[in-house]
Amino acid sequence: MHVHALSPEEVKFAASASGWSFRRVLEAMKDAGLGSLPGTSAEVLDDRVRARIAPGRITTAEWIDVVTTAHAIGLRTTSTIMYGHVETDMERMRHLELLRSIQRETGGFTEFVPLSFVHEEAPMTLRQQLPELRPGPTGDDVIRLYAISRLMLGSTIRNLQVSWVKDGMRQAQWLLSCGANDFGGTLINESISTSAGASHGQMQTPATLRRAIRDAGRIPVERSTRYDVLRRFAPDPGSTPDEAHPLDAVGDPEATFGSYERLTRDERFRFRLPVATP
Repeated sequence: MHVHALSPEEVKFAASASGWSFRRVLEAMKDAGLGSLPGTSAEVLDDRVRARIAPGRITTAEWIDVVTTAHAIGLRTTSTIMYGHVETDMERMRHLELLRSIQRETGGFTEFVPLSFVHEEAPMTLRQQLPELRPGPTGDDVIRLYAISRLMLGSTIRNLQVSWVKDGMRQAQWLLSCGANDFGGTLINESISTSAGASHGQMQTPATLRRAIRDAGRIPVERSTRYDVLRRFAPDPGSTPDEAHPLDAVGDPEATFGSYERLTRDERFRFRLPVATP
């Protein structure tokens, strides 16, 4: 089992709570079984933007410190951008250039994942504190960013992943013709985008993903988190049927795994501060 966990924001929290350095936290986590990190909490790596949308959270310099330290000790990470809110085109491009320069130095990024801002239930939208806030990127905006990302990062960060949770299955499928080469995973009980108002579902079965990939004229390949090829599927399942996957037999994912809405109402999973004992 490969453990892919702990965003840079969470590493910063662990370091702050323990008094340890980022390196010590990451080394301890690696010794405990951590295999790689999600490069999330990046949003846009520009402190002007971060001060507007995420004040008090991890800074650009701290994010860079966490991921480059992870790379230095052999922990690979993803890289992301969350766009379509208050950032400018120039800030997006500087973000891409920064990721490219880090990759040229460390080689530690496995992929780049552009993440559309989902605005419907996001705190930034509900609080109405940012008059310039946009309601996420347009469809054309998404396509442009993927195409530009492929051009800028193609020789350094070779894998460009789509997010069907953010953009929906149809646009995710189209993005395979706009520079993306990774459809992402099946996911089970996705909560981050769902809590912000995304309506594209919390799970897709492996068979659904393979069908979308084939319909886009591509050949499905199952990979590991580190992008080792685990299995190549036939271009045409009619001649060589795909091996059945247990998740394909799940008829009602919500009944089997729960849902974001149900789990957030379940008292068993609510955090409560511990009561001090005398």
